[in-house]
Amino acid sequence: MAEQDNAKGRQELKAGMRKARHLFIWVGLFSFFANLLMLTGPIFMLQVYDRVLSSRSEATLVALFGLVIFLYAMMGFMDYARGRVLARVGARFQSLFDRRVFEAILRRSMDPNFRNRPALGLRDLESVQRLYSSPALLALFDMPWTPVFIAAIFIFHPMLGWLAIAGGSVLVVATFLNQWLTKEPQLENRKATAISNNFADQIRMDAEVVQSLGMRQAVLDRWQIQRDESLRTGIKASDVGGSFTNFTKAFRFFLQSAMLAAGAYFVLLQELTPGAMIAGSILLGRALAPIEQSIGQWPMVQQAQAAWASLAELLEKTPVEEEKTALPKPRARIAVEGVSVAPPGDKTATLRNIKFSIQPGQALGVIGQSASGKSTLARVLTGIWTPQVGTVRLDGAALEQYEDDVLGSYIGYLPQDVTLFDATVADNIARLSKEPDAEAIVAAAKKAGAHEMIVGLPDGYDTRISAGGSRLSGGQKQRLGLARALYGDPVLLVLDEPNANLDAEGSNALNRAIEELKAQGNAVVIMAHRPSGIAMCDLLLVLESGQMKAFGPRDEVLKETVKNYQEVAPAIKSPGTAAQVEPPKRPRPAQTVETAIQPISASMTRPIHAQATGAPVVDKPTAEAEADAPKEKS
Repeated sequence: MAEQDNAKGRQELKAGMRKARHLFIWVGLFSFFANLLMLTGPIFMLQVYDRVLSSRSEATLVALFGLVIFLYAMMGFMDYARGRVLARVGARFQSLFDRRVFEAILRRSMDPNFRNRPALGLRDLESVQRLYSSPALLALFDMPWTPVFIAAIFIFHPMLGWLAIAGGSVLVVATFLNQWLTKEPQLENRKATAISNNFADQIRMDAEVVQSLGMRQAVLDRWQIQRDESLRTGIKASDVGGSFTNFTKAFRFFLQSAMLAAGAYFVLLQELTPGAMIAGSILLGRALAPIEQSIGQWPMVQQAQAAWASLAELLEKTPVEEEKTALPKPRARIAVEGVSVAPPGDKTATLRNIKFSIQPGQALGVIGQSASGKSTLARVLTGIWTPQVGTVRLDGAALEQYEDDVLGSYIGYLPQDVTLFDATVADNIARLSKEPDAEAIVAAAKKAGAHEMIVGLPDGYDTRISAGGSRLSGGQKQRLGLARALYGDPVLLVLDEPNANLDAEGSNALNRAIEELKAQGNAVVIMAHRPSGIAMCDLLLVLESGQMKAFGPRDEVLKETVKNYQEVAPAIKSPGTAAQVEPPKRPRPAQTVETAIQPISASMTRPIHAQATGAPVVDKPTAEAEADAPKEKS
């Protein structure tokens, strides 16, 4: 059933292999001559014992030996050539699928469930590549010659031929038993090793948390349990596979000795010559060598088989995206039409029936309690997650109509957790572009208020930072993330908690950037907790448990949904004034939207018509609803 489910993925892998079939033809040709030249040794022994020793001719011995030197040199060249060709077959296969597999991993990593599992796609690809350059595949090309060598033994004496067939049958049975008995232990070891390595990578990335919370011993104990399981399954697989490998090796040596003994017996009966006796033993060893070699290499074969199946599943679930018709650069008109969305792999919707629109030059603030769906909405607006129901449109076109990278160039996104890459500051701002625009990099940094901070670094914009930006503070990383979001003059800017780590200067720079984007006719969406986060917003969307509670002009929505509006209002400046956030007149604890904005009772249900934007907003509560609302202190 699994093979049928992944049929398209297997077909894609096979199609890639077919591109190298002309190379396999060359390998087969080289294998033909290499195995034909394997007869050099038995024939030489036959001539030495039956002609040279009987005729005592030195000239014949010298001539035969000179011919043998040439033939063995040619055999070595053929073996070397086919090994080189197979190595390039594997490299070509990996090169063909490297980008495809990595892209599939990135796309599937949009699913949180997949992102938390070990990403083995590239390792699987390397496992298949290693198989092509291993002796296991050469043994596959040598196996068709096993009947030829056994037939040659029959020519010497039928009983020797039947002895070779009996011994070969035992090794073939051992091969199938090896495959059957080692399959499960190998899969267990592969899974256990992947889990152990993935956990180690997670802990290494979060080493500061482990250290600060005194978790080192607990982490080491948990990792040791996983590591021990990996070792246990590895030893089990090694024991089972090693027993077959050692058996086949010992049995082949025994079989060659048995062949010599049988040959000697027939020599005594004068039914066989001494040269044929020696040649038959050599031919038997050569006939059984591919079988023995395949058993010894079987763990690699099984690993490659499992990797092939895993790659087929990955490619099946992430098919190649069809090329889309290029659209002109859109205007900042965003329409969210009845969107309901659940995280990938989850059936429970975190947003339900969301409807609103934004026009060029407007900024929308999105507020709500934690887990109300703000970050989910940000992912939907940027095209990271696809709605199950409804559509998000940019200038009239659904986001699915744009190529991923093209859509990304039109949208600037600042997530809650800013991730920086192992590159220079300039490369990070330029989104790792191969041909970054230096002027655009500096312009984006200035808009984000990060220019002065960047030039103060040891090498300025050419300062190299490690993955995650460990040498930078949280505020510095957030400014660089904002600069990256502003790079390329996006038409839509989506900011998820943009001022979480910003000081007053950074917040002012953020507000100035938003004001500039609005003046240019672009749109901004801000997911906020602090009142100052929505200072530059024209519209306000209130989410509650994944549903719209209110939408409309900012101040009107606040007045309708917040009882302590008069207390919150001083922290929010009108969009038309300077982008300064006035501090409170007396010291007080930092407020968030969750604490500072106290919502009226959820009994408000009656919608009213849109005012400034033509979009629906939540109506004023009725007198009865106000009377029923709990009396909260400001």
